Amino acid sequence: MDRHLSMELVRVTEAAAISSARWMGLGKKDEADDAATTAMRKEFNHIPMDGTVVIGEGEMDEAPMLYIGEKLGQGCSPEVDVAVDPLEGTNIVAKGSWNALSVVAIADKGNLLHAPDMYMDKIAVGPRAVGKIDINAPVTDNLKAVAKALGKDMGDLVVVILDRPRHEKIIEEVRRVGARIKLISDGDVAAALNTAFEDTGVDILLGSGGAPEGVLAAVGLKCLGGEIQGRLLPQSREEFERCKEMGLDDPNRVLTMDDLVSGDDAIFAATGVTDGELLRGVRFDGKQAATHSLVMRAKTGTVRFVEGTHRLDIKQIL
Repeated sequence: MDRHLSMELVRVTEAAAISSARWMGLGKKDEADDAATTAMRKEFNHIPMDGTVVIGEGEMDEAPMLYIGEKLGQGCSPEVDVAVDPLEGTNIVAKGSWNALSVVAIADKGNLLHAPDMYMDKIAVGPRAVGKIDINAPVTDNLKAVAKALGKDMGDLVVVILDRPRHEKIIEEVRRVGARIKLISDGDVAAALNTAFEDTGVDILLGSGGAPEGVLAAVGLKCLGGEIQGRLLPQSREEFERCKEMGLDDPNRVLTMDDLVSGDDAIFAATGVTDGELLRGVRFDGKQAATHSLVMRAKTGTVRFVEGTHRLDIKQIL
């Protein structure tokens, strides 16, 4: 992949973030998602690549999608797999809460897992704890291993978990051993990335969330030298069969980084829609929009934070 694609992808996430940020706090998650999707699809038309969507917008949001199999780009080399979430955190934007992102990831063709839209059990850490986690191990064992790797007392450890009834047992165990918890309403891609940046104050992600988001997080963590492990959680016979149709003969097996994103190269880009620990949200002043983005490439280990100012008019956003 050409390194120039990195900045091209930032333009895509910037456009989606600006469009969806107009809906912040208005209680209309589908409208926000539609705005992000429309802007992202339009901007992809300008990118010199032959892209195929393998991770599309989640059906769980019941909103318009960049659908799996859709072709993106100008149809020229390189051929790439594309994972997108035009608005990661539709409910976050609707409520005006924290950590909504516009996210895109690409890898060489055939290198991204074609994850079905269902739940995935996940555990994620930053570079200092790579190789110390095991999704099959008890929560307490993983917390002890991560605390040791980070040189922290258990009481200093911060665990981020989606605030869902299904996570009650995990929350109880984390509290029992004395680690601290940051409960989030949505947005576990941002939460997974945060484990790789010490300034965010997050050390480990635990619990289940969307499988497509797991692949996006894996690309980001691959670029950062972190680690995520996952296991699909089909909730019905239909979902189990969907796994097999997508080439996952054993849907219950542990998915490692290489399963989620293989090869030595991938690019990840995200723009903040609302404020978060890592990225600021979009700011409007009537004539301009200010954006804050992150773009990374696995092959070089390059991590860039990009601040942009975009002139606005009636007809176009970017």
